Amino acid sequence: MRTKGKLTLQVVAFCWHFTSLRYKFYIMQIKPPLVSYCEQVRNLPPDDPDRKHHDHVHGFAVKDDNELFGRLIMEINQAGLNWTLILKKEENFRRAFEGFDILKVAAYGEDDKSRLLADAGIIRNRRKVDAVIHNAGVIRGLQREYGSFSSWLDHHHPMGIDGWVRLFKKTFRFTGPEIVNEWLMSTGYLPGAHREDCPVYDKVIRSGPEWLKL
Repeated sequence: MRTKGKLTLQVVAFCWHFTSLRYKFYIMQIKPPLVSYCEQVRNLPPDDPDRKHHDHVHGFAVKDDNELFGRLIMEINQAGLNWTLILKKEENFRRAFEGFDILKVAAYGEDDKSRLLADAGIIRNRRKVDAVIHNAGVIRGLQREYGSFSSWLDHHHPMGIDGWVRLFKKTFRFTGPEIVNEWLMSTGYLPGAHREDCPVYDKVIRSGPEWLKL
C-alpha cells in the first residue's frame, strides 16, 4: 500500500519494501523495520489466503506462460492496494481473465473492457485493465519471437533488479520497480521470497528457481 503525507518543515520520503503482507508503500516518517512475510504468516491458519500463498506459491519456480501472466495481473492490480485483498480476489481474476489465457486476453476489445470494468469481483481500474490487455499482446509477440514468455525471461537471466526494471519499463505497461521486484521474487527469478530459516525455503529450492542457477 502506498500512503502519502506532508511534514511541516521537510518532506522525507522513505520507500520500504514490505514483504510481510507484501504491502508496498511510501511513508513520510521514520518507522522501525518491518518483519518478513515468513514471520507474518507463521501463526496464521493454514486456510488463510496469505498463509496458502506463502506456503505453496510465493517464490516457487514458474514456467507456465499463462501462470506467469496471471502473476503479473495480480501484481499490477495490487499497486496501491492491500495484497491480502488481491489474494482473496484471485479466483475472481482467474475467472474474469479466462484462466489467465494470454491468447484470449490479447484479443480483448471494448466489450471485454466494459465487462471487466463492471465486474465487482476484481479491481475496476481502467488503467490497470488497459495495461493487462496491452501486456497480453506484448507477451504474444514475445512468444512468437522466443517460443514462450518464460524463454524470453530466461534469455535475459541472470540480471540485477535495476536491469529488470529497465527492461520491463521498456516492454510492458504499469510495471514499476515494486511490481517488477515482487513479481520476479514470486516467480523464482530473484531471491528473497523466503528467509533461509523459513520451513518453506527448502521446498522452494527443490522447485528449481532460476535465481539458484546463477
